[in-house]
Amino acid sequence: MPYPTIEDLPLTLRMKLPHHAQEIYRAAFNSAWDGYGRYTPPRREEVAHRVAWAAVKTKYRKKADQWVACS
Repeated sequence: MPYPTIEDLPLTLRMKLPHHAQEIYRAAFNSAWDGYGRYTPPRREEVAHRVAWAAVKTKYRKKADQWVACS
């Protein structure tokens, strides 16, 4: 299901990702959720999470155990 606010993201994401990356994740997830409505709910959520992570990875990369902005 879509995330109305960043505070609604899973705790693990909020702990791992910088604030801006959380905004990217939430926006991409919600957009994908709306766009992939033809899938059944479990598949729809899986696809939306994959899209959201792909969006984050366009601006951030994982360095050791932290997500940092790409330079």
